[in-house]
Amino acid sequence: SDKTVRLWDARTGKLTRTLKGHTGKITSIAYSPDGSILAIGSGSRREIRLWDVVTERHKQTLLGHRDGVISVVYSPDGRLLASGSLDKTVYLWDTVTGQHKQTFSGHTRSVESVVFSPDGRTLASGSRDGTVLLWEVAS
Repeated sequence: SDKTVRLWDARTGKLTRTLKGHTGKITSIAYSPDGSILAIGSGSRREIRLWDVVTERHKQTLLGHRDGVISVVYSPDGRLLASGSLDKTVYLWDTVTGQHKQTFSGHTRSVESVVFSPDGRTLASGSRDGTVLLWEVAS
């Protein structure tokens, strides 16, 4: 793995951008709702890197999980980012400040998938423990 993210034009199949600078295995990628930012989770590191798609510049690194990040997703309004981790937790982040806002605990194995409801008020997390848990997102 060369630890890069490559962006391709879906119509032409041509490479348009390459984002370099990751230090770990990339396990999850999510576009912000407006398409300007990519959130990239690392399964071998405890971080999420936010990249400006237009400038190809690293904007911010979100740190806090105690183990690798497996999944990332933006809320419908783009103000929040959720991350699922090998540490069995889901973190909620403020996308403007980068601050960790909330931790959801309850899974007994790694959190493999996270998704917001269309209204952004509920977050679902799927885990290797065979469960899907629903979390109320604080406003």
